[in-house]
Amino acid sequence: MSRPIDYYFSLHSPWAFIGHAEFVALAARHGRPIVYKPVFLIELFEETGGLPLAKRHPARQHYRMIELKRWRDRRGLDFHTVPKHWPFSPALADRAVIALAASGRDPEPFLTRAFAAAWQDERDLADEAVVAELAQAAGHDGAALVDAAKGSATAATYALNHADAVAAGVFGSPSYVVDGEVFWGQDRLDLVADMLASGRAALTAAPD
Repeated sequence: MSRPIDYYFSLHSPWAFIGHAEFVALAARHGRPIVYKPVFLIELFEETGGLPLAKRHPARQHYRMIELKRWRDRRGLDFHTVPKHWPFSPALADRAVIALAASGRDPEPFLTRAFAAAWQDERDLADEAVVAELAQAAGHDGAALVDAAKGSATAATYALNHADAVAAGVFGSPSYVVDGEVFWGQDRLDLVADMLASGRAALTAAPD
């Protein structure tokens, strides 16, 4: 069986949304399963030295907005750079993804809807009713999924994903870990594609 790709992300991240469909298609083309590992970004930033958006220098905030518009056009997407409910608490929706994966169900139908709901339709993913509705549309029992997302098992996995991210050298969303090599940012998907096509071994940070 092909080795999986660990996918660290949050529904709170516009960059994860921008690259999501491209990444899923890329993994499928190369027969690589995806391990969905949502993380709570604020806590990840705090541990790895990153800054939340509001604390970044204005020049960085300005550049981020330009990049969002560039990549929106590049990927052929239509979304709001600052949707109505952003920033929202991503924990419920992130943990719904965890609950689906833990039960052996494919998170993708829900995840695709949730990304679009947040960034295109300006829905509030912190709202239990919204998450339940999206889950129901994806073919799941919405109320049951919300209950599972709020449970202790998903909370524990959310925390474990954070620990795994730090151990793997991940510090932002999205990050794709291929055979131990970290690719940070959806703008690195071409490099992920090159690695998968060539079959090369993972690079390390050791000087050579």
